[in-house]
Amino acid sequence: MEDKLATVEIKAFVPAKDFELSKRFYSDLGFIKASDGHGVAYFHYGQCSFLLQDFYDEGLASHLMMHLLVESAAAWHAKLSNLNFDYCESVRVSELVDQDWGMREFTVHDPSGVLWRIAENIS
Repeated sequence: MEDKLATVEIKAFVPAKDFELSKRFYSDLGFIKASDGHGVAYFHYGQCSFLLQDFYDEGLASHLMMHLLVESAAAWHAKLSNLNFDYCESVRVSELVDQDWGMREFTVHDPSGVLWRIAENIS
């Protein structure tokens, strides 16, 4: 019976104020759009994935935080820092910092205000 309870995946639904703009943003980050229909786009990068939804609530978007654990936060930071987000002035990439809790990380706000923490373990 335990085998029947095995988990496969968990995905968050990420809100989008401007669905088309958000799809462009995540594609520019390197996420692959695997499907898009009925107001939901499925994005993945390697084994990590989420569902972008054509739904927006300011309270939800401003309080939602996603955490992406990567092998090299510095490589991701360099990539995002070199991308041209002129099409969306609300996108902000923070500085790369080493945290006391043993992670090197930075943040990026998506076009809808969702905060992503992109980090690697350093201890």
